Amino acid sequence: MVEVVSPNQSSRDYRYKRSEYAARGIAEYWIVDPIQERVTVLEWVEGFYEEKVYVGDSAIASLVFADLKLTAVQVLQCQ
Repeated sequence: MVEVVSPNQSSRDYRYKRSEYAARGIAEYWIVDPIQERVTVLEWVEGFYEEKVYVGDSAIASLVFADLKLTAVQVLQCQ
């Protein structure tokens, strides 16, 4: 699941969607934030989401897409 942060809706995208995805049992989702130029990957671990933030040329690590080779910059350019 990938969520792109909407202007003026960042709290909804960062806070409220987290509980919605947890209730649905989403194992991993990404928040793509073009305003802050970062990609946040949230992984479900023992009942909570752990987040990792990627910026610039940081290679994104994903448990769900282990073979995927993307950087934050590459994802942000795809919008």
